Amino acid sequence: MAGTPGGGPRVLVHADESCLGNDSSKASPGGNAALIEAPAGDSFARWDFYESSPQTTNNKMALAGAIATLEWIRRQWKRARVVYVSDSQYLVKGMSEWVAGWEARGWKRKGGVLENQELWQKLVQAAAPHAVEWRWNEGHAGHAKNEYADALATGAAERQERSNGLVPSGFDTWLSQERARGRYTDYDPDQELHECL
Repeated sequence: MAGTPGGGPRVLVHADESCLGNDSSKASPGGNAALIEAPAGDSFARWDFYESSPQTTNNKMALAGAIATLEWIRRQWKRARVVYVSDSQYLVKGMSEWVAGWEARGWKRKGGVLENQELWQKLVQAAAPHAVEWRWNEGHAGHAKNEYADALATGAAERQERSNGLVPSGFDTWLSQERARGRYTDYDPDQELHECL
């Protein structure tokens, strides 16, 4: 579901979430993270964002991460054209296919109660100033930016850390370390940016 079409910079987001347990009946700490990229002069700027929760689920962290990321993008640029890439089918299908029907039915599913209703409503609000294209990306399939977001989210969950806003990204350092291990040697981190932005 897109927000208001319009101006603003083009922004590429790779997001992921982690939940150590994914069980609402016992301690299940979680984290979410995003690698946020946007044009900056002749090149691209990269930021990281991450947060954590002591008791959560993967789905809740995917929604909470999208809400916070889009809110931080709004603080940075007011409105933007966002390509939001996630390996959460729940998030991507929800915003691309399901939300309009839920809204039309007064925030109810055909089968009854809508799980995480408050988070879905907040996400619709957070997306509204932007034009958002939601894209699904298979998780743990060797996509460098998804793997990086996964590492950030897992670290946030394990250490219960938050970035408290957008911070300069460690992606380039991470990629150099991965290349030293023989991974992503032919990967161009800017190619996707040129295609999307």
